Amino acid sequence: MTHLSVNLNAVAQLRNRRNLPWPSVTGIARVVLDAGAMGITVHPRPDERHIRRTDVFELETLLRADYPQAEFNIEGYPSEEFLALAERAAPDQVTFVPDDPSQATSDHGWDVDANRELLVATIARMKAKGFRVALFVDEDPTVPAKVASVGADRVELYTGPYGGSFGTPEGDKHLQNLAATAQAALAAGLGINAGHDLTLENLPAFQAAVKGVDEASIGHGITADALLMGFAEAVRRYNAVLA
Repeated sequence: MTHLSVNLNAVAQLRNRRNLPWPSVTGIARVVLDAGAMGITVHPRPDERHIRRTDVFELETLLRADYPQAEFNIEGYPSEEFLALAERAAPDQVTFVPDDPSQATSDHGWDVDANRELLVATIARMKAKGFRVALFVDEDPTVPAKVASVGADRVELYTGPYGGSFGTPEGDKHLQNLAATAQAALAAGLGINAGHDLTLENLPAFQAAVKGVDEASIGHGITADALLMGFAEAVRRYNAVLA
């Protein structure tokens, strides 16, 4: 079974539209974990346009006190500020993404060769604290071996191009590339995560084609579905597909 980690950035972004405490990020975390989500993902950005630093620590407190088996995954670019935040929050997993702070969302994977020195040092720093480390990667079968060589534990497959072209010949090609990249990750001894634009519509084909995925991090799609069916039912439906 592929485990579901719910990304709460969209919930935080909705809250931040007004100077109000709702929707509650920790409240929705409770709902999705009670409904069967394996964990929570957040991507705090320097401008705090969605997840705030305070959210990170409130979620850490909630998970450790009431959901000790749940996974806490924090995503971000490995700046000193982000690394220090991760060290304070002590997540189970840190996912490094190669984002510029001005980007609306993640839209490409790491160029491992060009960033080798940075990645080797920062991955070692996070692993010294006992955190699992994943790197956000494109659908390229040559990349997982490079990820293993810098010391990461997992890849996170960037599924945005697949999600954006699902149901077309281009989408089928992206799916083939994702499957080949997953096989290369397994051959390199890496775990596999996946995320971006995964939905109830395109997940079944993804699950059938891409083998060995440990974890799917889903935020925008599940939040959109939750507007219609509620978060608890959305989690149940995504889990049914991932199973």
